[in-house]
Amino acid sequence: MKMRLPLFAVSIITVFILAACGSHSNQQNQTNTAVIETESDLTAVDMLYKKNCLSCHAADLSGKVGPNLKEIGSKLSKEEIIERITLGRSGMPSFKNRLSEQDIEALGSWLADKK
Repeated sequence: MKMRLPLFAVSIITVFILAACGSHSNQQNQTNTAVIETESDLTAVDMLYKKNCLSCHAADLSGKVGPNLKEIGSKLSKEEIIERITLGRSGMPSFKNRLSEQDIEALGSWLADKK
């Protein structure tokens, strides 16, 4: 009987240690998932830009037919950028019927950060 008590205590301690390690791993996985979602959001906006804007504004935002967008966020507000993407202006076409509101919002936010 005396031998069973220490074995039982060791078993309980082992269970607590393993449980603590498992919860840390789970928290770490949740953090990694959040980072991946953020990276995939960035990739989605980057792909939107490449598909819809690159031909006029260049891969590096330096401009071709359209103006340079490298520092557009210091010249226009996010709302103004979204309005231009949505309605178009001068030589820029409207993307209201080509992109969803969410896509336009994402592009506008992304471009507004270019300062």
